[in-house]
Amino acid sequence: MEGLADYWVRQVLTACAAYDWCVSEFVRVNGELLPPRVLHRWCPELGHGARTLAGTPVHLQLLGSDPACMADNAALAVELGAPAIDLNFGCPAKTVNRHRGGAVLLDEPELVHAVTAAVRRAVPATVPVSVKMRLGNDDDQRALDNARGVQSAGAAWLTVHGRTKRQGYRPPAYWDRIGDIREAVTVPVIANGEIWTLEDARRCQRESGCQDLMLGRGAVANPLLCRELRDQHGQAGAPATWDQVLAVLCRFADSIVGTGTDAQLCGRVKQWLSYSRRRWPEAGPLLESVKRETLIEPLAEALHQAATRLPSRPAARPVTGSPA
Repeated sequence: MEGLADYWVRQVLTACAAYDWCVSEFVRVNGELLPPRVLHRWCPELGHGARTLAGTPVHLQLLGSDPACMADNAALAVELGAPAIDLNFGCPAKTVNRHRGGAVLLDEPELVHAVTAAVRRAVPATVPVSVKMRLGNDDDQRALDNARGVQSAGAAWLTVHGRTKRQGYRPPAYWDRIGDIREAVTVPVIANGEIWTLEDARRCQRESGCQDLMLGRGAVANPLLCRELRDQHGQAGAPATWDQVLAVLCRFADSIVGTGTDAQLCGRVKQWLSYSRRRWPEAGPLLESVKRETLIEPLAEALHQAATRLPSRPAARPVTGSPA
């Protein structure tokens, strides 16, 4: 989720619905103990209790292949206030994999085990250490070896994206293979991949046998997806509407003004609009109308103007999620 789950996205999404927790973008560990400012840069929530402004806990994610160095940085992160450490063995980015990070390590179950075990030993027993992985690198032949390895290393739970690195983000996600992993280990398994709608979530639960889900791109495409999945009674909430989603996009655009270059910030808003087209056709014309805008403040204003032009409708029944 590099570039899609940064501080500003976390603030906006966790204000929309009650997530159990969220995870920082990965902090890359390359053979040295990082200065605290680097961890604070990737996880500013460390400065206020490791929670988003809405109160959602933020787990700090590390990516690397050196067990000792990963352990040292995990210990530092906990000293700085991280409530849990998540280890990334799922990133498919070529640059990351070329430097022995992310999903390429799934070809080496012994190393995945060693990194997990080293981090587990380095942090207090009260601090959970979790692992995020894909089914494999080029194939899924080592999926069970990796899962059993992180379990024996002391991982508290395992999140599995239902594709290999080679499969990237091409549909489908193989939720049934996540189920094979769930049956092979005793630690909790969280399913991830291609969960865009309530129907996707329910089918993923059936095919994987996992009750717990991790939302990634689907939560960006529909920032109210978590709310749709469960209300205060644990049942499906009210479906999101385009005016509600556009209001979230307006808040996001307002919040990032001044946090980067205009080109970067405009690109992020346009990316979000592009994802939204999966479900709301209204996002298409709006994206077309702003695609040449290069300044973030005029772009944000265009979103607000589009929101004011929407027809009024009765207020939706408020739905509040509750953590499991």
